[in-house]
Amino acid sequence: MTRVHVTGAAGYAAAEAVRWLHAHPFVEVGVVESRSHAGERLGDHFALLRDAPYCCAEPGSVLQSACAGDVAIVGGTDDESRAIVPRLLEAGLRAIDLSAQYRADASAAYGLCEWERAAIAQARLVANPGCYPTATLLSLLPLGTIGTPRQVVIDAKSGITGAGRRPRVESLFAEVNGEIRAYGLEGHRHQAEIERALRAGGIRASVTFTPHVVPIARGMLVDAYAIFEEALDAHAVQAAYEFAYAGSPFVRVLAAGRTPSVAGVVGTNGAELRVDVQGCVVRAICAIDNLGKGAAGQAVQNLNIMLGLPEESGFGNRIVVA
Repeated sequence: MTRVHVTGAAGYAAAEAVRWLHAHPFVEVGVVESRSHAGERLGDHFALLRDAPYCCAEPGSVLQSACAGDVAIVGGTDDESRAIVPRLLEAGLRAIDLSAQYRADASAAYGLCEWERAAIAQARLVANPGCYPTATLLSLLPLGTIGTPRQVVIDAKSGITGAGRRPRVESLFAEVNGEIRAYGLEGHRHQAEIERALRAGGIRASVTFTPHVVPIARGMLVDAYAIFEEALDAHAVQAAYEFAYAGSPFVRVLAAGRTPSVAGVVGTNGAELRVDVQGCVVRAICAIDNLGKGAAGQAVQNLNIMLGLPEESGFGNRIVVA
C-alpha cells in the first residue's frame, strides 16, 4: 500500500483529508504533521477522528521518515508549502498541495480532476484547486465547446470554514450568524486563478467575481452567468454539459427542473450542477462542499488518479464534520 503523509493536519482541509484516508482501502496513512498541535492526538481536536490513532508529529517529521514513492498531501499556508514542497520532491515523493502556492506554476499539474486527468496521472506535484475555482470552473468550462461568451458573472457563496481554522474576529459565530457578506471586492485572490483556467479552456470573456460568506459551517453555491452575443439552443447546452461529465463519478448534471443542493453534497466529494438558457444568457449553478470537492475530497480524488486507482476509492463514507 502506498503511504500518504499529511502536513498542516490541524487545518480543516488537511484533517478532512486524514478522515478520508483513514477509510481508504488502498493507501496507508503515514506521518501526520502539525506545527500548532505537535504531540497531540488529532482526534482530540476533531470529534470524528476521535478513534483514529494519529498523533501529530513535529514539522519536519515527514521528511525524516518518508521514502521515495510515498505521497504527501500538503496543508498549511502558501509560505509553508513553498518551504516544504521542493524538499518533498527532492526526497522522491509525489505531492498534492492544498495551498494556492503552485496553482500558476508550470512545475505542477492543475488538479481540477474532471478536466486534467492525463496531466495529474503523470505529475509529481499537483496543485489542488480551491473551492471557488472548483465550483466556478465545473460550472463554466463545458461552454468552451459551445462558443465564446463576452461576459462571465460569478456570484459565489461559501461556508465560514473557507476562511480557515485560525481564529479571527470576522469568523466568530457572532459576526457570521445571521449575516451574508460580500468580500474581496477589490480583487479576490482566486479571481486570477479562475480567469487563467477559463482562458485555458477557451473562454476569454471578461470576468466579474463576487464572493460571499454565508452563515453555514461548510458548503458552497456558485451561480455563474455567461452572456453571449446571440441566443443559444438550450438542448445543445444541456447536452454539452452531460457529455462533459459523462465519465465523471462525482459531478451530477441535474435534469431540468431540479436545483443543486448544498445540503445534498456536504460531507461528500460530489458536485451538483444545473444549467439552463435564457436567451443569450447561460446560467450554471453548482453546489459543492468547500472542504470536500473544494479541498480535501478533490485532493484524495487527485491521489487516486496519480496512483491509477478508481477515482471513487476511499469515498465510501459520508460523515459531516466541521
